[in-house]
Amino acid sequence: MKTAPDYADGLRADLFVLWRNVIAHRAPQVLPALENGEEPLSLDTDPVPFLQALNIWFHLLKIAEENADMRTRRRVETQEGPDAVEGSFARAMAQVPDASSDDFARAASALSVGPTITAHPTEAKRVTVLEIHRRIYRALVKLETQRWTPRERAEVMADIESEIDLLWLTGELRLERPTPVDEIEWGLQFFRDSLFDAVPQLYDRFQVAVSDRYGEMPESRPCVRFHSWIGGDRDGNPNVTSQITKTALARSRATVLDKYQTDLTTAASQVSISAAIADIPLSALNGLQAVIKAADAKAAPRRVNPGEVFRQAISAMGSRIAAMRAPAGQHPYLRVSDFISDLGRVETALAAVDADRLASRLIRPIRWRAEVFGFRTFTLDIRQNSSVTTKALADIWRRTGAALDYGSGDWSMRLRRELGNADLPRIDRDQLEAETRELLSLLDLLKETRLGADRRALGPFILSMTRSCDDLLAVFLLARYAGFGAEKLDLRVVPLFETIDDLRAAPQILDELLKVPLARRSLKEDGDLVEIMLGYSDSNKDGGFMCSTWELEKAQRNIARALGSHGLRPEYFHGRGGSVSRGGAPTERAIAAQPRNTINGRLRTTEQGEVVSSKFANRGTALHNLELLASSVLTQALDTRPQLTRPEFNDALEALSGMSQTAYCTLLRQPGFIDYFQQASPVEELAMLKMGSRPARRSGAQTLDDLRAIPWVFAWSQNRHLITGWYGFGTALASFRRVRGPEGDRLLSEMLRHSRLFQLIVDEVEKSLFHADMDIAARYASLVPDGTVRHAIFDNVRREYDQSCIELRSLTGTPGIGERFPNMCTRFSRVRGELGRIHELQVNLLSRTRQSSQDMDSTPLLQSMNCIATGLGWTG
Repeated sequence: MKTAPDYADGLRADLFVLWRNVIAHRAPQVLPALENGEEPLSLDTDPVPFLQALNIWFHLLKIAEENADMRTRRRVETQEGPDAVEGSFARAMAQVPDASSDDFARAASALSVGPTITAHPTEAKRVTVLEIHRRIYRALVKLETQRWTPRERAEVMADIESEIDLLWLTGELRLERPTPVDEIEWGLQFFRDSLFDAVPQLYDRFQVAVSDRYGEMPESRPCVRFHSWIGGDRDGNPNVTSQITKTALARSRATVLDKYQTDLTTAASQVSISAAIADIPLSALNGLQAVIKAADAKAAPRRVNPGEVFRQAISAMGSRIAAMRAPAGQHPYLRVSDFISDLGRVETALAAVDADRLASRLIRPIRWRAEVFGFRTFTLDIRQNSSVTTKALADIWRRTGAALDYGSGDWSMRLRRELGNADLPRIDRDQLEAETRELLSLLDLLKETRLGADRRALGPFILSMTRSCDDLLAVFLLARYAGFGAEKLDLRVVPLFETIDDLRAAPQILDELLKVPLARRSLKEDGDLVEIMLGYSDSNKDGGFMCSTWELEKAQRNIARALGSHGLRPEYFHGRGGSVSRGGAPTERAIAAQPRNTINGRLRTTEQGEVVSSKFANRGTALHNLELLASSVLTQALDTRPQLTRPEFNDALEALSGMSQTAYCTLLRQPGFIDYFQQASPVEELAMLKMGSRPARRSGAQTLDDLRAIPWVFAWSQNRHLITGWYGFGTALASFRRVRGPEGDRLLSEMLRHSRLFQLIVDEVEKSLFHADMDIAARYASLVPDGTVRHAIFDNVRREYDQSCIELRSLTGTPGIGERFPNMCTRFSRVRGELGRIHELQVNLLSRTRQSSQDMDSTPLLQSMNCIATGLGWTG
């Protein structure tokens, strides 16, 4: 067997040959430029074919890496056992050897992870292109087997080349901005392609790991609940309406019903057990007859399959699933629990005739899917900005009384008074503004959906930019105006704390909220857990990476204490993105670095844009990432060892955070900074890159406060400043050492060894510094026409970069930035040179576009943005 590096090198070499063949056929004129990596690209010739070729190659490299990583995990498991595989359940259990079976049972029963699929504008790839990538990946998997003859292998290689050719002919760039419906289908594609099949395999792996460690135990499995924001997130996106939300719910339901229909048809075709041969116990037979009778199938299955009671029962379930969409004399399932119960009866009956393996192959996976996906595929969350809910309430109040000013004492008093009143003033919706009517229509939909066949179809109402208790109470009151009742609302309102100030204010906001009887009764509907969402992107944009990371840590501990005083516990929903600047970090280490007693076996996290396709496009990779997420949470839940509290660590992090924030905010407040940002990056041109349905800004204003965090990070990545991932680190450490002297050096070294949070900060800063490039950044800075502004801002950036590198090397003891992450360095080395040429081309394109008085073809510029994002591996 080839070693992993040999295999990966061979794979890349094979793909390179196929890719070059396509380029030689479709665009032979660009081969000289591709093969001469030192020559700058001229604007005299069309650069689009060159960029398109490189973009395809960057994607092929990622597909090859994914395949090689999967193969490596299999090799490690074969040679060293499952507990040697990073991120496996077996490894999680091995890491806490002192956990008893009782400890494990308690942890497993509470274990719940919730990946949340979002369609932020960070994914440029269309569904069509994703499917081509997936077919290439599957062809590479096919090539792993040794059974092919040279002729057969050549045919597979020819198939891959044809798919690469199809990528060329299809094109990566969107010609039109995707609609919310396009994004809904994009999100559902990952369930159809991988997640529906990965979940039963995940549960299988869990049970095998449990059995190997603890022996036979009652069936237990991690709770996985998929959520989505696609079609429910209307924060700053006027294209998402109640009708779009209804469409998302309908498509989500239809997708999972299609899967059940296919699974049941397959199972019925294979479970051909005859009652004339198998001795079916009476209790099992009665269970199967109950399934058949509940379908009211008018004995049709009995006539079609006489004596095959298993097949009749499975067909009866299929007819009830079909009736959920097109009633035709059958009885549709009204509740998910009924479907799960029927599957359990068939499974039990198969076990009763000693056909356990048949049950585990054909029925149990459907039951496990039903437990996870229900009749919904995912739970659709609703998100709206507090400015919209506040404006809607003000609109209602103008029609029912005197207008009040938000934030005033009178506003707060009226909120609490009306929440406590049994009856509210009647409102005429026709007299309200369109935005208010839309919001009330959305609340109507939430109320109706909770009464449907799957009450988990719609999730919580997430209030972004939660700044005060009044913001949250406004949602409760609006729900009452929409008819939710008066004593207790069947509506979960989840605050999203995003900015530094809001993270600091969160404990007080929650304490005030829980003193309002209606809010307290409603929040306690789900027991003692209260869901809280934490924003990584805006807190980073607000205070820089180091400050944001520390404030998020503090907020979790402080929120837990505030809720604990009311007898409640937090369930955190982490709004992470793909890049370091937006909370992106290795899953296992990011979870391990969370404050003790803040996860408690339950975690939700966003999976945004390009991260979704990198994690879930293929079943094997999807399975690995789900297991990594669940096992990381399980490890922390099982590790009940006392954690040494080091107050001096917290004091140091507080000081470092403050100094880092000061340095970062000083840069942002420099005269001309906004001009520099807009001119030294393609942020203004980003709007032309049709990646998502959401506008780049929440409104029409042209300020940093209004700019979304995603384009903010995107722009600093494109120009390779990457200040959102490291700026302020060097100043903070240098100042700390200067003030604390040798004792400060000793303390920082101790923190690097023993503080998981500080380790995470240092590691992610180093990765950001590694990907930043001051020579490339200087080329973008040259686009700023005002020399005074250009030198003032860029000189500060370069000085801070140099200082950060010095401090990092001193702290880690390594001479080169990135040396501690050899895999990252090796992978980036494969694209670094070509990225440099693309950056040079983009600078020239920006300069020419901005100087031209005529409308120019934007395709080359947009293709350069797309290509840089692909090479770096993230956009925002």
